[in-house]
Amino acid sequence: MASLPRGNSRETKVIWRCHEATKLPPRCLIDVSNVNNGELIMKKLLLGAAACIVFAAPAFAADLPARTYTKAPVYTAPEAVYNWTGFYIGGHIGGAFGGNNSLGGSNGQFLGGIQGGADYQFATNWVIGAEAQYSWLAGNGGTGTTFPLGTTVTGNTNELGSVTGRLGYTWGPALLYAKGGYAWRDGVGVGASAGGVPVAFTTDGTHRDGYTVGGGLEYMFAPNWSVKGEYLYYNFGSTTFTGGPAEIIGAKFREDEHTFKLGVNYRFGWGGPVAARY
Repeated sequence: MASLPRGNSRETKVIWRCHEATKLPPRCLIDVSNVNNGELIMKKLLLGAAACIVFAAPAFAADLPARTYTKAPVYTAPEAVYNWTGFYIGGHIGGAFGGNNSLGGSNGQFLGGIQGGADYQFATNWVIGAEAQYSWLAGNGGTGTTFPLGTTVTGNTNELGSVTGRLGYTWGPALLYAKGGYAWRDGVGVGASAGGVPVAFTTDGTHRDGYTVGGGLEYMFAPNWSVKGEYLYYNFGSTTFTGGPAEIIGAKFREDEHTFKLGVNYRFGWGGPVAARY
């Protein structure tokens, strides 16, 4: 192998370093000493440094850890929050049936009516409220009761009303509730006949006032709208015949009604509409 040129010691050191950096054969450095102020040497040093970076980059990249990817969270739909607080108004249809010892018998009557009220939701899942309800009854309450000597007594109610309080428990869009309060009736008709011919009689009163108890399930199916199913029992005491044909005097009948209703309400909601909770 040819030896490096001898000369100025500083120039020799520069040549040697250039040789080490570029790993070129010595003959490429023969004319280095003739270059003014080592310009060629600096170019070769820069070239060697660039070559080192190019060849070292793949090895350095191989030592880097693999890139980790974070999986995107699964989308969860927001949970709806239902608010029962507010005023409402609505309507209902259903049927009314007298009790076993009712003056009008146990035959059914169609009913329809309106209701309105207000609810307040508290303690997260509890609802308290008040409601006024009025129903019209269609048709005859029944054939009445016939006594052994042929006297028949009948009773009929055309209208039912109530003002009640209610307490319920809600989960999601559903509300299960119990209710009770004051009830009244109107269009009360009591009659007596013998062989189809009306006869005179007297009773201890018309018994228009009473009470009602019951319960139901209400479901909020859309913002501001709910549907419900409800059972209410009405009791207006008992009616006793105090005059008339001998066989009916002292006869006592309970004045009650069992009602089943389906209704829909529109809710104004001062507490706000159905909201979403994330």
